[in-house]
Amino acid sequence: MPETRSIPDAIFQTFDEKSDPSQVAPRLAALRAELATMGVDGILIPRADVHQGEYVPDCDARLAYVTGFTGSAGLAVVTRDIAALFVDSRYTLQAPAQTDTALVSVHDTTDTDPGAWLAEHLPRGAKLGFDPWLHTPGRLAAMREPLERAGIDLVPVTNPVDAIWHDRPAAPQGPIEILGPNRTGKTTEVKLEELRQAMAAQEAGAVVLTLPESLCWLFNIRGRDIPHNPFVLGFAIIPAEGIPTLFLADNKLTPENRRALAGIARLEDKAGFEDALRALGTQPGAIWFDPDTAPVRVKSLLKEAGAETVEKRDPILLPKAKKNEVELAGMREAQKLDGIALAKFLAWFDAAAPRGGLTEIDIVKMLEACRRDEPSVVDISFETISGSGPNGAIVHYRVSDKTNRTLIPGDLMLLDSGGQYLSGTTDITRTMATGPVTEQQKEHFTRVLKGMIAISRARFPKGTTGAQIDILARQFLWQVGLTFNHGTGHGVGAFLSVHEGPTGITPRATAIALEAGMVLSNEPGYYRAGEYGIRIENLITLCDSPAFPGYLEFETLTLCPIDKRLVAPALLEAAEREWLDAYHARVLREIGPHLDPDTRAWLESATTPL
Repeated sequence: MPETRSIPDAIFQTFDEKSDPSQVAPRLAALRAELATMGVDGILIPRADVHQGEYVPDCDARLAYVTGFTGSAGLAVVTRDIAALFVDSRYTLQAPAQTDTALVSVHDTTDTDPGAWLAEHLPRGAKLGFDPWLHTPGRLAAMREPLERAGIDLVPVTNPVDAIWHDRPAAPQGPIEILGPNRTGKTTEVKLEELRQAMAAQEAGAVVLTLPESLCWLFNIRGRDIPHNPFVLGFAIIPAEGIPTLFLADNKLTPENRRALAGIARLEDKAGFEDALRALGTQPGAIWFDPDTAPVRVKSLLKEAGAETVEKRDPILLPKAKKNEVELAGMREAQKLDGIALAKFLAWFDAAAPRGGLTEIDIVKMLEACRRDEPSVVDISFETISGSGPNGAIVHYRVSDKTNRTLIPGDLMLLDSGGQYLSGTTDITRTMATGPVTEQQKEHFTRVLKGMIAISRARFPKGTTGAQIDILARQFLWQVGLTFNHGTGHGVGAFLSVHEGPTGITPRATAIALEAGMVLSNEPGYYRAGEYGIRIENLITLCDSPAFPGYLEFETLTLCPIDKRLVAPALLEAAEREWLDAYHARVLREIGPHLDPDTRAWLESATTPL
């Protein structure tokens, strides 16, 4: 029987407590002593590293080191006598729990602009330091305006956090893998030719790439430098003519890597990147970089060298987001493999949860074990969000040995997870019943489900943005005065980052239109603080509508049942019921043949029509 499987040890995810509020006081004291020796009145500490990605290696987790906050976005400011931490609405519960709130005030950026707050709390004439490798021109410009009006100077400095971080982890040294066109769909040579066409339209003599996912996609390489993301950390300069240069840690390149990249890119150590930027000042044509992702230091080096610049979005982002047929086939395969793992897990969970005794960590370990049954899985795609009862209401909850909660039968269980398979990346959230369900829980779940179905069934003209369709997911919650404070969907990479730009389904989405081939998440939710959280997430891809030329619609990629015990059928329209029944029939058809008899019997029951 599925429930007899024993709970193994996890290998991809750890559960150690990554923050210790008791360390905030001594680290603030050490940092303030360093600020005094530098002659500045404060320092900005962003979450970002030099590559400005969402995820950073342990050696660059400066914000977490100083404040204890481990979320994926945030900014701290430390002055001689005050400290503040700015986070978005996802982290308003997590941040105060991880830092020392007696010493660090926590602010929600939806209500408080960091630049305006600093202008109010720093004296005229103050000097506020920043590391020019850790801030983009775009973000710094937004902060500079209110500070200049208040007479506060932003001063580039050598990072003082590094000076006090005596046990700083070593830089990652993961291996580099070269992917063939059977997995990427296009060779690097073809991608470079397409990039140079875009460069010609901008009269650019070279492009500077600082995002690891951009250079990984362009050069068809993957690595292990970031936990759960197959990234190689590095930079690239692509000239309009001639061979590109890849700047990577020299000691991680094997002879096989060098042979595979020979003739495609010149290989240089990352330490040579600054000098290469200075040399671009003598090159013909403008130098293209992205002011929203490249560090300020890149811009200042090019300006000092006398280079003409083109400041536009990274030209890799949009082509990377529009998956080709080989990439889409790989993503479909990955979702199928993940669906098999989820069926095994949910069959076990349904049998084990009502008996009591399961912890959130037990649940993570078992889910990971079910994924590891598949030989082509290489990692999880992010740390699993395993929130039972009230912990499910913490949007980006991370279970640790300290927070680990025992599931009480009757709790709602929110599980947001994903895998990195050789064929592609997955991301799925399911909310499960573990016992009797209240009518209120059913109503909230069904309203979230209706929003998810509305996105799944949407058809819209080409040129539509994610912001324009986001309301489809929220409308049923809005009808009863409820909402959720995160985006409805984000882009997903093909064996790359589980969070991928440049577009998504969110009120804050850019004006970039949705296009065929993009893979997005579809994940509305509802969170009742102190009680439970609900989120339902599938991955979807955009395709041309076969019935209506000039229109787009979605194909659902994820293959996993949705808990019908939480559905209030009376709240569903006939078309919504038909969608859910058809989806479940497809899950059984595509996943069922790959399961053992007991698990298939569970899946048959879980996918019966409403």
